[in-house]
Amino acid sequence: MAAPLPLRSDDWWRDAVIYQIYPRSFADGNGDGTGDLSGVRAKLPYLVELGVDAVWFTPWYVSPLVDGGYDVADYRTIDPAFGTLGEAEKLIAEARELGLRTIVDIVPNHVSDQHHWFQAALAAGPGSPERELFHFRPGRGVDGELPPNDWPSEFSGNTWTRVADGEWYLHLFTPQQPDLNWAHPEVRREHEEILRFWFERGVAGVRIDSAALLAKDPGLPDFVKGVDPHPYVDQDELHDIYRSWRTIAREYAGVFVGEVWLPDAERFARYLRPDELHTAFNFNFLACPWDSACLQRAIDDTLAEHEPVGAPATWVLCNHDVTRTVTRYGREDTGFDFATKTFGTPTDLGLGTRRARAAALLTLALPGSVYLYQGEELGLPEADIPRDRIQDPMHFRSGGTDPGRDGCRVPMPWAADEPHCGFGGDAEPWLPQPVNWADYAADRQAREPGSMLALYREALSLRRSGVGFGDGPLTWKPAPEGVLHFSRPGGLICLVNLSATPVALPDHRARLLSSGPLDGEGRLPQDTAVWLRA
Repeated sequence: MAAPLPLRSDDWWRDAVIYQIYPRSFADGNGDGTGDLSGVRAKLPYLVELGVDAVWFTPWYVSPLVDGGYDVADYRTIDPAFGTLGEAEKLIAEARELGLRTIVDIVPNHVSDQHHWFQAALAAGPGSPERELFHFRPGRGVDGELPPNDWPSEFSGNTWTRVADGEWYLHLFTPQQPDLNWAHPEVRREHEEILRFWFERGVAGVRIDSAALLAKDPGLPDFVKGVDPHPYVDQDELHDIYRSWRTIAREYAGVFVGEVWLPDAERFARYLRPDELHTAFNFNFLACPWDSACLQRAIDDTLAEHEPVGAPATWVLCNHDVTRTVTRYGREDTGFDFATKTFGTPTDLGLGTRRARAAALLTLALPGSVYLYQGEELGLPEADIPRDRIQDPMHFRSGGTDPGRDGCRVPMPWAADEPHCGFGGDAEPWLPQPVNWADYAADRQAREPGSMLALYREALSLRRSGVGFGDGPLTWKPAPEGVLHFSRPGGLICLVNLSATPVALPDHRARLLSSGPLDGEGRLPQDTAVWLRA
Protein backbone atom coordinates (compact mmCIF):
# COMPACT_ATOMS: atom_id res chain seq x y z
CA MET A 1 0.00 0.00 0.00
CA ALA A 2 1.18 3.51 -0.81
CA ALA A 3 2.15 5.78 2.07
CA PRO A 4 -0.59 8.18 3.24
CA LEU A 5 -0.50 11.56 1.59
CA PRO A 6 0.11 14.59 3.81
CA LEU A 7 -2.97 16.76 4.22
CA ARG A 8 -2.72 20.05 2.38
CA SER A 9 -3.04 23.49 4.00
CA ASP A 10 -6.33 25.24 4.74
CA ASP A 11 -6.49 26.60 1.20
CA TRP A 12 -5.97 23.12 -0.26
CA TRP A 13 -8.99 23.55 -2.53
CA ARG A 14 -7.28 26.27 -4.57
CA ASP A 15 -5.10 23.77 -6.42
CA ALA A 16 -6.43 20.34 -5.39
CA VAL A 17 -7.00 17.37 -7.67
CA ILE A 18 -10.40 16.00 -6.71
CA TYR A 19 -11.55 12.54 -7.80
CA GLN A 20 -15.24 12.14 -8.55
CA ILE A 21 -16.81 8.88 -7.40
CA TYR A 22 -20.15 7.69 -8.75
CA PRO A 23 -20.80 5.20 -5.92
CA ARG A 24 -23.08 2.89 -7.86
CA SER A 25 -20.30 2.16 -10.36
CA PHE A 26 -17.01 2.50 -8.49
CA ALA A 27 -16.53 -0.79 -6.59
CA ASP A 28 -18.92 -3.44 -5.28
CA GLY A 29 -17.90 -4.64 -1.82
CA ASN A 30 -20.75 -7.08 -1.13
CA GLY A 31 -21.03 -8.63 -4.58
CA ASP A 32 -24.64 -7.71 -5.37
CA GLY A 33 -23.84 -5.90 -8.63
CA THR A 34 -24.09 -2.38 -7.22
CA GLY A 35 -21.16 -0.29 -6.05
CA ASP A 36 -21.14 0.58 -2.37
CA LEU A 37 -19.18 2.26 0.41
CA SER A 38 -17.37 -0.91 1.46
CA GLY A 39 -16.11 -1.14 -2.11
CA VAL A 40 -14.85 2.43 -1.94
CA ARG A 41 -13.11 1.80 1.38
CA ALA A 42 -11.28 -1.15 -0.15
CA LYS A 43 -10.04 1.07 -3.00
CA LEU A 44 -8.77 3.96 -0.88
CA PRO A 45 -5.15 2.75 -1.28
CA TYR A 46 -5.63 2.94 -5.05
CA LEU A 47 -6.68 6.59 -4.74
CA VAL A 48 -3.70 7.32 -2.51
CA GLU A 49 -1.34 5.78 -5.03
CA LEU A 50 -3.05 7.70 -7.84
CA GLY A 51 -2.16 10.89 -6.00
CA VAL A 52 -5.43 12.83 -5.66
CA ASP A 53 -6.18 15.20 -2.78
CA ALA A 54 -9.88 14.62 -2.22
CA VAL A 55 -12.84 12.52 -3.32
CA TRP A 56 -16.25 13.87 -4.31
CA PHE A 57 -19.20 11.51 -4.00
CA THR A 58 -22.26 12.00 -6.17
CA PRO A 59 -25.42 11.47 -4.06
CA TRP A 60 -25.26 8.47 -1.76
CA TYR A 61 -28.53 9.23 0.04
CA VAL A 62 -31.78 7.24 0.15
CA SER A 63 -33.28 7.57 -3.31
CA PRO A 64 -35.64 5.74 -5.70
CA LEU A 65 -32.83 6.30 -8.28
CA VAL A 66 -35.13 7.74 -10.92
CA ASP A 67 -32.33 10.17 -11.80
CA GLY A 68 -29.22 8.37 -10.65
CA GLY A 69 -29.56 9.46 -7.02
CA TYR A 70 -30.32 13.12 -7.76
CA ASP A 71 -33.86 12.45 -6.56
CA VAL A 72 -33.15 12.46 -2.82
CA ALA A 73 -35.69 11.07 -0.35
CA ASP A 74 -33.60 11.61 2.81
CA TYR A 75 -30.44 13.74 2.99
CA ARG A 76 -29.35 12.31 6.35
CA THR A 77 -29.45 8.61 5.50
CA ILE A 78 -27.26 6.52 3.20
CA ASP A 79 -29.15 4.46 0.66
CA PRO A 80 -29.14 0.82 1.85
CA ALA A 81 -27.79 -0.22 -1.56
CA PHE A 82 -24.60 1.66 -0.68
CA GLY A 83 -24.34 0.95 3.06
CA THR A 84 -25.13 2.78 6.27
CA LEU A 85 -24.48 6.16 7.82
CA GLY A 86 -21.97 4.49 10.13
CA GLU A 87 -20.06 3.19 7.11
CA ALA A 88 -20.06 6.65 5.56
CA GLU A 89 -18.63 8.12 8.76
CA LYS A 90 -15.98 5.40 8.83
CA LEU A 91 -15.13 6.04 5.17
CA ILE A 92 -14.75 9.78 5.76
CA ALA A 93 -12.46 9.12 8.74
CA GLU A 94 -10.35 6.47 6.99
CA ALA A 95 -9.93 8.66 3.93
CA ARG A 96 -8.82 11.54 6.14
CA GLU A 97 -6.21 9.33 7.82
CA LEU A 98 -4.84 8.56 4.35
CA GLY A 99 -4.65 12.22 3.40
CA LEU A 100 -7.87 12.32 1.37
CA ARG A 101 -10.60 14.84 2.08
CA THR A 102 -14.26 14.10 1.30
CA ILE A 103 -16.78 16.22 -0.60
CA VAL A 104 -20.47 15.30 -0.64
CA ASP A 105 -23.16 16.26 -3.13
CA ILE A 106 -26.16 18.34 -2.02
CA VAL A 107 -29.20 18.63 -4.32
CA PRO A 108 -31.05 21.74 -3.12
CA ASN A 109 -33.28 22.54 -6.11
CA HIS A 110 -35.57 19.55 -5.68
CA VAL A 111 -36.27 16.40 -3.71
CA SER A 112 -37.66 12.99 -4.59
CA ASP A 113 -41.42 12.66 -4.80
CA GLN A 114 -40.93 10.05 -2.04
CA HIS A 115 -39.50 12.68 0.36
CA HIS A 116 -41.74 13.01 3.43
CA TRP A 117 -42.31 16.71 2.72
CA PHE A 118 -43.79 16.01 -0.71
CA GLN A 119 -45.85 13.08 0.47
CA ALA A 120 -47.31 15.33 3.17
CA ALA A 121 -48.00 18.03 0.59
CA LEU A 122 -49.93 15.60 -1.60
CA ALA A 123 -52.00 14.45 1.37
CA ALA A 124 -52.69 17.93 2.72
CA GLY A 125 -54.34 19.40 -0.35
CA PRO A 126 -54.61 22.88 -1.92
CA GLY A 127 -53.85 25.90 0.23
CA SER A 128 -52.09 23.89 2.94
CA PRO A 129 -48.81 24.92 4.64
CA GLU A 130 -47.29 21.67 3.41
CA ARG A 131 -47.76 22.71 -0.22
CA GLU A 132 -46.07 26.03 0.39
CA LEU A 133 -42.73 24.18 0.54
CA PHE A 134 -43.12 23.45 -3.19
CA HIS A 135 -44.54 25.24 -6.23
CA PHE A 136 -48.16 24.08 -6.38
CA ARG A 137 -50.47 26.16 -8.58
CA PRO A 138 -53.88 25.93 -10.21
CA GLY A 139 -53.76 25.35 -13.93
CA ARG A 140 -54.74 27.63 -16.76
CA GLY A 141 -57.66 27.10 -19.11
CA VAL A 142 -61.38 26.77 -18.46
CA ASP A 143 -61.01 23.83 -16.09
CA GLY A 144 -57.38 24.31 -15.07
CA GLU A 145 -56.39 21.69 -17.62
CA LEU A 146 -53.33 23.61 -18.84
CA PRO A 147 -50.02 23.96 -16.98
CA PRO A 148 -49.49 27.21 -15.00
CA ASN A 149 -46.73 28.34 -17.37
CA ASP A 150 -44.59 27.17 -20.29
CA TRP A 151 -41.18 26.78 -18.68
CA PRO A 152 -38.86 24.39 -20.58
CA SER A 153 -37.46 21.36 -18.81
CA GLU A 154 -33.79 20.81 -18.04
CA PHE A 155 -34.55 17.39 -19.49
CA SER A 156 -36.92 16.87 -22.41
CA GLY A 157 -40.64 17.01 -21.73
CA ASN A 158 -42.86 19.21 -19.57
CA THR A 159 -42.16 20.88 -16.23
CA TRP A 160 -45.57 20.57 -14.58
CA THR A 161 -47.53 17.55 -13.38
CA ARG A 162 -51.19 17.63 -12.32
CA VAL A 163 -52.26 15.82 -9.14
CA ALA A 164 -55.62 14.25 -8.33
CA ASP A 165 -57.11 17.39 -6.75
CA GLY A 166 -56.44 19.44 -9.89
CA GLU A 167 -53.39 21.45 -8.83
CA TRP A 168 -50.09 21.29 -10.65
CA TYR A 169 -46.57 21.13 -9.21
CA LEU A 170 -43.31 22.33 -10.77
CA HIS A 171 -40.37 20.06 -11.61
CA LEU A 172 -37.57 21.39 -13.78
CA PHE A 173 -36.28 17.84 -14.15
CA THR A 174 -38.43 14.69 -13.96
CA PRO A 175 -41.94 14.53 -12.39
CA GLN A 176 -40.33 12.47 -9.62
CA GLN A 177 -38.19 15.52 -8.67
CA PRO A 178 -40.52 18.28 -7.41
CA ASP A 179 -38.84 21.68 -7.07
CA LEU A 180 -38.61 23.22 -3.62
CA ASN A 181 -39.83 26.74 -2.88
CA TRP A 182 -36.70 28.57 -1.77
CA ALA A 183 -38.70 31.64 -0.80
CA HIS A 184 -39.97 29.62 2.18
CA PRO A 185 -37.84 30.00 5.35
CA GLU A 186 -38.29 26.34 6.30
CA VAL A 187 -36.61 25.22 3.07
CA ARG A 188 -33.62 27.44 3.84
CA ARG A 189 -33.46 26.33 7.47
CA GLU A 190 -33.61 22.65 6.55
CA HIS A 191 -30.75 22.87 4.09
CA GLU A 192 -28.59 24.80 6.52
CA GLU A 193 -29.13 21.97 8.98
CA ILE A 194 -28.23 19.42 6.31
CA LEU A 195 -24.94 21.24 5.71
CA ARG A 196 -24.17 21.19 9.43
CA PHE A 197 -25.08 17.50 9.61
CA TRP A 198 -22.42 16.55 7.05
CA PHE A 199 -19.77 19.02 8.16
CA GLU A 200 -20.08 17.59 11.66
CA ARG A 201 -19.37 14.15 10.23
CA GLY A 202 -16.07 15.32 8.87
CA VAL A 203 -16.68 16.22 5.24
CA ALA A 204 -14.38 18.91 3.92
CA GLY A 205 -16.71 20.33 1.31
CA VAL A 206 -20.01 20.28 -0.52
CA ARG A 207 -20.74 20.24 -4.23
CA ILE A 208 -24.00 22.07 -4.99
CA ASP A 209 -26.08 20.55 -7.77
CA SER A 210 -27.89 22.92 -10.17
CA ALA A 211 -26.73 25.83 -8.04
CA ALA A 212 -28.19 28.57 -10.27
CA LEU A 213 -31.75 27.17 -10.38
CA LEU A 214 -33.03 27.30 -6.80
CA ALA A 215 -34.80 30.68 -6.74
CA LYS A 216 -37.80 31.32 -9.00
CA ASP A 217 -39.61 34.48 -10.00
CA PRO A 218 -42.57 34.36 -7.57
CA GLY A 219 -44.98 35.32 -10.34
CA LEU A 220 -43.95 32.23 -12.35
CA PRO A 221 -44.20 34.17 -15.65
CA ASP A 222 -43.96 32.44 -19.00
CA PHE A 223 -40.46 31.92 -20.36
CA VAL A 224 -39.42 34.26 -23.17
CA LYS A 225 -36.13 33.24 -24.78
CA GLY A 226 -33.50 35.96 -24.72
CA VAL A 227 -35.39 38.19 -22.30
CA ASP A 228 -33.77 38.96 -18.94
CA PRO A 229 -34.10 38.28 -16.13
CA HIS A 230 -34.64 34.57 -16.63
CA PRO A 231 -37.59 33.42 -14.48
CA TYR A 232 -35.71 30.56 -12.81
CA VAL A 233 -32.01 30.79 -13.71
CA ASP A 234 -29.59 33.07 -11.84
CA GLN A 235 -32.17 34.93 -9.77
CA ASP A 236 -30.62 37.60 -7.52
CA GLU A 237 -32.10 35.98 -4.40
CA LEU A 238 -29.63 33.12 -4.77
CA HIS A 239 -26.75 35.20 -3.46
CA ASP A 240 -28.33 35.68 -0.03
CA ILE A 241 -28.74 31.90 0.20
CA TYR A 242 -25.09 31.25 -0.53
CA ARG A 243 -23.91 34.00 1.81
CA SER A 244 -25.70 32.26 4.65
CA TRP A 245 -24.14 28.96 3.59
CA ARG A 246 -20.67 30.50 3.52
CA THR A 247 -21.14 31.56 7.14
CA ILE A 248 -21.79 27.93 8.07
CA ALA A 249 -18.78 26.75 6.03
CA ARG A 250 -16.50 29.08 7.97
CA GLU A 251 -17.48 27.36 11.23
CA TYR A 252 -16.17 24.05 9.90
CA ALA A 253 -13.44 25.24 7.49
CA GLY A 254 -15.58 23.74 4.75
CA VAL A 255 -15.61 24.61 1.07
CA PHE A 256 -18.23 24.79 -1.68
CA VAL A 257 -18.10 24.03 -5.39
CA GLY A 258 -21.15 25.05 -7.38
CA GLU A 259 -22.59 23.57 -10.54
CA VAL A 260 -23.22 26.92 -12.23
CA TRP A 261 -24.04 26.89 -15.96
CA LEU A 262 -24.09 30.56 -17.02
CA PRO A 263 -22.96 32.18 -20.30
CA ASP A 264 -22.49 35.62 -18.72
CA ALA A 265 -18.98 35.84 -17.22
CA GLU A 266 -19.83 38.73 -14.91
CA ARG A 267 -22.94 37.01 -13.56
CA PHE A 268 -20.95 33.79 -13.11
CA ALA A 269 -18.25 35.56 -11.10
CA ARG A 270 -20.81 36.91 -8.62
CA TYR A 271 -21.19 33.41 -7.19
CA LEU A 272 -17.46 33.37 -6.40
CA ARG A 273 -17.25 36.53 -4.35
CA PRO A 274 -15.38 36.05 -1.06
CA ASP A 275 -18.59 35.69 0.95
CA GLU A 276 -20.30 33.17 -1.38
CA LEU A 277 -19.02 29.98 -3.06
CA HIS A 278 -15.34 29.05 -3.03
CA THR A 279 -15.29 27.56 -6.55
CA ALA A 280 -17.61 26.65 -9.42
CA PHE A 281 -17.31 24.13 -12.22
CA ASN A 282 -15.88 25.33 -15.52
CA PHE A 283 -18.24 24.01 -18.17
CA ASN A 284 -16.88 26.24 -20.92
CA PHE A 285 -13.61 24.30 -20.91
CA LEU A 286 -15.35 20.93 -20.53
CA ALA A 287 -17.49 21.46 -23.63
CA CYS A 288 -14.67 22.97 -25.71
CA PRO A 289 -13.65 21.10 -28.89
CA TRP A 290 -10.11 19.83 -29.45
CA ASP A 291 -9.00 23.00 -31.21
CA SER A 292 -6.07 25.15 -30.12
CA ALA A 293 -7.77 28.51 -30.65
CA CYS A 294 -10.95 27.39 -28.87
CA LEU A 295 -9.00 25.91 -25.97
CA GLN A 296 -6.81 29.00 -25.53
CA ARG A 297 -9.88 31.22 -25.60
CA ALA A 298 -11.65 29.01 -23.04
CA ILE A 299 -8.60 29.13 -20.77
CA ASP A 300 -8.26 32.90 -21.09
CA ASP A 301 -11.97 33.48 -20.54
CA THR A 302 -11.98 31.23 -17.49
CA LEU A 303 -9.02 32.96 -15.87
CA ALA A 304 -10.52 36.37 -16.67
CA GLU A 305 -13.83 35.38 -15.07
CA HIS A 306 -12.14 34.35 -11.84
CA GLU A 307 -9.52 37.07 -11.53
CA PRO A 308 -11.80 39.94 -10.32
CA VAL A 309 -13.04 37.91 -7.33
CA GLY A 310 -9.76 36.15 -6.55
CA ALA A 311 -11.25 32.68 -6.90
CA PRO A 312 -9.31 29.76 -8.40
CA ALA A 313 -10.45 28.24 -11.66
CA THR A 314 -11.56 24.62 -11.86
CA TRP A 315 -10.79 22.34 -14.80
CA VAL A 316 -12.60 19.17 -15.81
CA LEU A 317 -12.71 17.09 -18.98
CA CYS A 318 -15.61 14.80 -18.16
CA ASN A 319 -18.11 13.88 -15.44
CA HIS A 320 -21.06 11.57 -14.76
CA ASP A 321 -23.26 13.53 -17.22
CA VAL A 322 -20.84 14.01 -20.12
CA THR A 323 -19.54 11.77 -22.91
CA ARG A 324 -16.20 10.19 -21.93
CA THR A 325 -13.16 12.14 -23.11
CA VAL A 326 -11.50 9.48 -25.27
CA THR A 327 -14.78 8.95 -27.13
CA ARG A 328 -15.58 12.64 -27.58
CA TYR A 329 -12.07 13.47 -28.80
CA GLY A 330 -12.22 10.61 -31.29
CA ARG A 331 -15.22 12.04 -33.12
CA GLU A 332 -15.54 14.58 -35.91
CA ASP A 333 -17.30 16.95 -33.50
CA THR A 334 -15.01 16.99 -30.46
CA GLY A 335 -17.09 19.47 -28.45
CA PHE A 336 -19.96 18.57 -26.16
CA ASP A 337 -23.59 19.58 -26.26
CA PHE A 338 -26.47 17.64 -24.71
CA ALA A 339 -28.66 18.61 -27.67
CA THR A 340 -26.41 16.86 -30.22
CA LYS A 341 -26.03 13.45 -28.53
CA THR A 342 -27.14 10.63 -30.85
CA PHE A 343 -26.76 6.89 -31.19
CA GLY A 344 -24.13 5.45 -33.51
CA THR A 345 -21.73 8.39 -33.79
CA PRO A 346 -18.51 7.17 -35.51
CA THR A 347 -15.52 7.22 -33.16
CA ASP A 348 -11.77 6.65 -33.59
CA LEU A 349 -10.74 5.52 -30.10
CA GLY A 350 -7.03 5.49 -30.95
CA LEU A 351 -7.17 9.14 -31.96
CA GLY A 352 -9.36 9.97 -28.97
CA THR A 353 -6.96 8.30 -26.58
CA ARG A 354 -3.94 10.23 -27.91
CA ARG A 355 -5.84 13.46 -27.52
CA ALA A 356 -7.13 12.54 -24.05
CA ARG A 357 -3.58 11.84 -22.89
CA ALA A 358 -2.44 15.23 -24.16
CA ALA A 359 -5.51 16.90 -22.61
CA ALA A 360 -4.65 15.34 -19.25
CA LEU A 361 -1.26 17.08 -19.19
CA LEU A 362 -2.78 20.33 -20.44
CA THR A 363 -5.46 20.31 -17.73
CA LEU A 364 -3.10 19.38 -14.89
CA ALA A 365 -0.73 22.21 -15.83
CA LEU A 366 -3.38 24.95 -15.69
CA PRO A 367 -3.80 27.30 -12.70
CA GLY A 368 -6.37 26.19 -10.14
CA SER A 369 -7.96 22.88 -9.18
CA VAL A 370 -8.78 19.83 -11.29
CA TYR A 371 -11.68 17.36 -11.10
CA LEU A 372 -11.00 13.85 -12.35
CA TYR A 373 -13.98 11.59 -13.04
CA GLN A 374 -13.56 7.93 -12.09
CA GLY A 375 -12.18 5.90 -14.99
CA GLU A 376 -10.65 8.85 -16.81
CA GLU A 377 -7.30 7.73 -15.40
CA LEU A 378 -7.91 4.38 -17.14
CA GLY A 379 -8.86 5.96 -20.46
CA LEU A 380 -12.32 4.42 -20.38
CA PRO A 381 -14.41 5.10 -23.49
CA GLU A 382 -18.12 5.79 -23.54
CA ALA A 383 -19.93 2.44 -23.50
CA ASP A 384 -22.76 1.58 -25.88
CA ILE A 385 -25.57 0.47 -23.58
CA PRO A 386 -28.17 -1.88 -25.12
CA ARG A 387 -31.44 -0.01 -25.41
CA ASP A 388 -33.24 -2.47 -23.16
CA ARG A 389 -30.69 -1.81 -20.38
CA ILE A 390 -30.71 2.00 -20.46
CA GLN A 391 -31.92 3.54 -17.20
CA ASP A 392 -31.27 7.27 -17.65
CA PRO A 393 -34.46 9.41 -17.75
CA MET A 394 -32.88 11.69 -20.36
CA HIS A 395 -33.23 8.81 -22.83
CA PHE A 396 -36.87 8.12 -22.08
CA ARG A 397 -37.95 11.78 -21.92
CA SER A 398 -36.38 12.36 -25.35
CA GLY A 399 -38.62 9.72 -26.88
CA GLY A 400 -35.65 7.38 -27.21
CA THR A 401 -33.50 9.58 -29.44
CA ASP A 402 -30.99 10.63 -26.76
CA PRO A 403 -28.67 7.75 -25.71
CA GLY A 404 -28.61 9.23 -22.21
CA ARG A 405 -25.75 9.32 -19.73
CA ASP A 406 -25.44 5.67 -18.75
CA GLY A 407 -22.54 5.16 -21.16
CA CYS A 408 -20.18 7.09 -18.88
CA ARG A 409 -21.50 5.40 -15.73
CA VAL A 410 -20.57 1.78 -16.47
CA PRO A 411 -18.98 -0.05 -13.49
CA MET A 412 -15.20 0.25 -13.24
CA PRO A 413 -12.85 -2.53 -14.45
CA TRP A 414 -10.43 -3.39 -11.65
CA ALA A 415 -9.04 -6.85 -12.44
CA ALA A 416 -8.75 -8.16 -16.00
CA ASP A 417 -9.04 -11.87 -15.15
CA GLU A 418 -11.84 -11.75 -12.59
CA PRO A 419 -15.59 -11.97 -13.21
CA HIS A 420 -17.01 -8.63 -14.31
CA CYS A 421 -13.47 -7.28 -14.37
CA GLY A 422 -13.21 -7.37 -10.59
CA PHE A 423 -16.01 -4.88 -10.00
CA GLY A 424 -17.48 -7.11 -7.27
CA GLY A 425 -18.64 -10.69 -6.95
CA ASP A 426 -20.46 -13.01 -9.32
CA ALA A 427 -23.60 -10.88 -9.65
CA GLU A 428 -23.97 -9.06 -12.93
CA PRO A 429 -23.30 -5.31 -12.54
CA TRP A 430 -26.29 -2.96 -12.64
CA LEU A 431 -25.10 -1.71 -16.04
CA PRO A 432 -23.46 -4.11 -18.52
CA GLN A 433 -19.72 -3.79 -19.09
CA PRO A 434 -18.47 -3.89 -22.70
CA VAL A 435 -16.87 -7.13 -23.87
CA ASN A 436 -13.41 -5.49 -24.06
CA TRP A 437 -13.60 -3.88 -20.59
CA ALA A 438 -10.76 -6.08 -19.33
CA ASP A 439 -8.40 -4.25 -21.69
CA TYR A 440 -8.80 -1.18 -19.47
CA ALA A 441 -8.54 -2.95 -16.10
CA ALA A 442 -6.57 -1.11 -13.42
CA ASP A 443 -4.43 -4.13 -12.49
CA ARG A 444 -3.35 -4.62 -16.10
CA GLN A 445 -2.56 -0.93 -16.59
CA ALA A 446 -0.59 -0.81 -13.33
CA ARG A 447 1.89 -3.24 -14.93
CA GLU A 448 2.23 -1.26 -18.17
CA PRO A 449 4.65 1.71 -18.03
CA GLY A 450 2.98 3.46 -20.96
CA SER A 451 -0.63 3.04 -19.86
CA MET A 452 -3.09 5.85 -19.20
CA LEU A 453 -3.01 4.97 -15.50
CA ALA A 454 0.79 5.22 -15.45
CA LEU A 455 0.59 8.63 -17.15
CA TYR A 456 -1.87 9.97 -14.57
CA ARG A 457 0.11 8.59 -11.63
CA GLU A 458 3.32 10.19 -12.83
CA ALA A 459 1.62 13.47 -13.73
CA LEU A 460 -0.11 13.72 -10.35
CA SER A 461 3.14 12.91 -8.54
CA LEU A 462 4.93 15.69 -10.42
CA ARG A 463 2.07 18.10 -9.81
CA ARG A 464 2.13 17.41 -6.08
CA SER A 465 5.91 17.63 -5.65
CA GLY A 466 6.99 19.96 -8.44
CA VAL A 467 7.23 23.74 -8.71
CA GLY A 468 4.88 25.69 -10.95
CA PHE A 469 1.72 23.62 -10.72
CA GLY A 470 -1.63 24.55 -9.18
CA ASP A 471 -2.77 28.06 -8.34
CA GLY A 472 -0.88 31.05 -9.75
CA PRO A 473 -0.22 32.94 -12.99
CA LEU A 474 0.02 31.57 -16.52
CA THR A 475 2.00 33.23 -19.34
CA TRP A 476 1.39 32.41 -22.99
CA LYS A 477 4.47 32.07 -25.17
CA PRO A 478 4.82 32.52 -28.95
CA ALA A 479 3.96 29.32 -30.80
CA PRO A 480 3.15 28.06 -34.30
CA GLU A 481 -0.49 27.92 -35.33
CA GLY A 482 -2.24 24.98 -33.69
CA VAL A 483 0.16 24.84 -30.73
CA LEU A 484 -0.51 25.82 -27.12
CA HIS A 485 2.63 27.01 -25.31
CA PHE A 486 2.62 28.53 -21.84
CA SER A 487 4.86 28.82 -18.80
CA ARG A 488 4.15 28.73 -15.09
CA PRO A 489 6.18 30.07 -12.14
CA GLY A 490 9.41 28.26 -11.38
CA GLY A 491 10.20 27.47 -14.99
CA LEU A 492 7.44 24.95 -15.79
CA ILE A 493 6.63 24.86 -19.51
CA CYS A 494 3.63 23.12 -21.10
CA LEU A 495 3.53 22.57 -24.85
CA VAL A 496 0.55 20.93 -26.59
CA ASN A 497 0.65 20.27 -30.32
CA LEU A 498 -2.76 20.22 -32.01
CA SER A 499 -1.30 21.00 -35.45
CA ALA A 500 -0.76 18.50 -38.24
CA THR A 501 3.07 18.58 -38.11
CA PRO A 502 5.62 17.92 -35.36
CA VAL A 503 7.04 21.00 -33.63
CA ALA A 504 10.43 21.68 -32.06
CA LEU A 505 10.65 21.88 -28.28
CA PRO A 506 11.53 25.26 -26.78
CA ASP A 507 14.79 25.67 -24.87
CA HIS A 508 14.67 23.71 -21.62
CA ARG A 509 16.83 22.07 -18.95
CA ALA A 510 14.79 18.93 -18.46
CA ARG A 511 11.86 17.03 -19.96
CA LEU A 512 9.54 16.04 -17.12
CA LEU A 513 6.79 14.10 -18.87
CA SER A 514 5.18 13.70 -22.27
CA SER A 515 1.80 12.23 -23.18
CA GLY A 516 3.38 10.17 -25.94
CA PRO A 517 6.76 9.55 -27.53
CA LEU A 518 8.57 12.31 -29.41
CA ASP A 519 9.40 11.75 -33.07
CA GLY A 520 12.81 10.56 -34.24
CA GLU A 521 14.18 14.10 -34.26
CA GLY A 522 13.05 14.93 -30.76
CA ARG A 523 10.07 17.01 -31.86
CA LEU A 524 6.56 16.95 -30.40
CA PRO A 525 4.11 15.05 -32.67
CA GLN A 526 0.52 15.95 -33.39
CA ASP A 527 -1.95 15.46 -30.48
CA THR A 528 0.84 15.23 -27.93
CA ALA A 529 1.71 17.31 -24.86
CA VAL A 530 4.92 17.72 -22.90
CA TRP A 531 6.01 19.24 -19.60
CA LEU A 532 9.45 20.83 -19.56
CA ARG A 533 11.57 22.62 -16.96
CA ALA A 534 13.24 25.80 -18.20
